[in-house]
Amino acid sequence: MNPHKLTLKVFLLLIVVFLSAEVSFPKQLTGGRLALVVDERLAALRRTPQLNGALVRRLSRGRKVAIRGSKTTPEGVVFLLVNVTTRTHGWIQREAVASPSRAGDDQRLFDLIKASYGFDQIVRARIFLDHFPRSPLRPKVLLLLGATAQAQASELSRDAAKRLFDTTTHAPDFTYYLNYSGLDRYNRQRVTFVFDRSTRSFHYDGAAWRELLRRYPKAPEALEARQRLADLAQLDP
Repeated sequence: MNPHKLTLKVFLLLIVVFLSAEVSFPKQLTGGRLALVVDERLAALRRTPQLNGALVRRLSRGRKVAIRGSKTTPEGVVFLLVNVTTRTHGWIQREAVASPSRAGDDQRLFDLIKASYGFDQIVRARIFLDHFPRSPLRPKVLLLLGATAQAQASELSRDAAKRLFDTTTHAPDFTYYLNYSGLDRYNRQRVTFVFDRSTRSFHYDGAAWRELLRRYPKAPEALEARQRLADLAQLDP
């Protein structure tokens, strides 16, 4: 083979590998204190620290940013200057993000979790548990996560029954329920449901409550977690 052609092929292959690595493994954020988007309703990244500033992009819940500075508007709204990627930065409203290294942000996020409902509550609880490992509020969040998941099980059971009323194929009925697309977003949040064939309904598997008892057996929330798990044991098919 022509050595020049071989060199060109190797060069092109290296470019493909490099570009793939850039896409799969984005560079670590630098330039400031780490924070996470927790309230996507306020997560408009703007070119200037103003509510009517030009929009750069809207950030999704759970997105990491690096805080570089802050500025308060005449109306008292605090904006943070943040890096989103190595090339993208802008201003975002303070209440849109929470930082594990900032005192009081765990309480602020917990208050937001309590004010949320259903799946939104689960996602924000997962952000808390994944990024605030030293917060004393973790037992409360675990207890709340489990309670919300169990409440969502009833809604999932009703929705699945409506959508899966016709299962006239050779596959067992229960497999339709356990493959129900409504479970997918919960699965991505590491929330798992068990299906009771006799009642054709879902119930939460209790993982958050078991973690609470394993990690925080002396916490005040442990007593309720034990009772919740005892109640689940009565539901197991």
